[in-house]
Amino acid sequence: MIIKGHTLSLKVGEHQNGNSLSQFLKDEVSASKPIIHFWMEHQKVRLNQKPAHHAAKVSTGDQILIDLFETEESDVTPEYGELEVLFEDEHLLVVQKPAGRPTHPNEKGQTGTLANLVAFHFQANGEEKRVRHIHRLDQDTSGTVIFAKHRLAHAVLDQMLSKKAINRTYLAIAQGLFKKKKGTIQAAIGRDKHHAVRRRVSPTGQSAKTHYEVFHLNKRLQMTAVKLRLETGRTHQIRVHLSSLGHPLAGDTLYGGKRDLINRCALHAKQVDMNHPFTGEKLTIEAPLPPDMAELMDNM
Repeated sequence: MIIKGHTLSLKVGEHQNGNSLSQFLKDEVSASKPIIHFWMEHQKVRLNQKPAHHAAKVSTGDQILIDLFETEESDVTPEYGELEVLFEDEHLLVVQKPAGRPTHPNEKGQTGTLANLVAFHFQANGEEKRVRHIHRLDQDTSGTVIFAKHRLAHAVLDQMLSKKAINRTYLAIAQGLFKKKKGTIQAAIGRDKHHAVRRRVSPTGQSAKTHYEVFHLNKRLQMTAVKLRLETGRTHQIRVHLSSLGHPLAGDTLYGGKRDLINRCALHAKQVDMNHPFTGEKLTIEAPLPPDMAELMDNM
């Protein structure tokens, strides 16, 4: 696979000889039926420099070119505001979400979310694109959020996320002093019957796994700074898991934390590690600590 700008170039190997073009695209670039249909409808795929039909047979050595460029009407209202871009190319965008801002709208026309800022960013750069977030963060959580810039990138990044090929590292400040320097919390998470928003550890919930490592203890403040890595992405996972250990996050009043030192949940999505979905380049993308967490960390 070779990528140049918006053009993806592939050669047919012996193992694909005689397969349909549709099967080749499904196997080699994880293209779904709707994506392949869109490509064919808009003549985005060329087989040996000629427009191709999805049922065409491919042979060893054939060259397949896919034009990934597309223009789409945004499904999110563009809104001017400061957007901190951490990484961007033709295929994906990684930005820093500030604490207090939702990741995406919950209803048509809603503004004030990170997705609205991304929509304006695309518009300002002359890019007509839909806003496609790959994962989300709680409103109070700051840090890295990944967006796909076209439908194939969305499909491939979604698959990478489900296969745990995207590693997300968080920094948190929790109340109390951890007894273990590192460990793994494996406890299923379900809804709390007595609260519409809150989640809880529940044997009938969805499986959830969090790895943690302590990097600083403050006996005076009775707080612990901890690095965390998720193997699953359940709603409120870190908040529920740490609270279940008796160490709620500072500022997280929903799960027993206090707001005497910080006025929001002290959780930051610090880093994303992955291979680029098309070039294979190893990417390590970091989001700097926001001022409130940086100040609290300096005091520890």
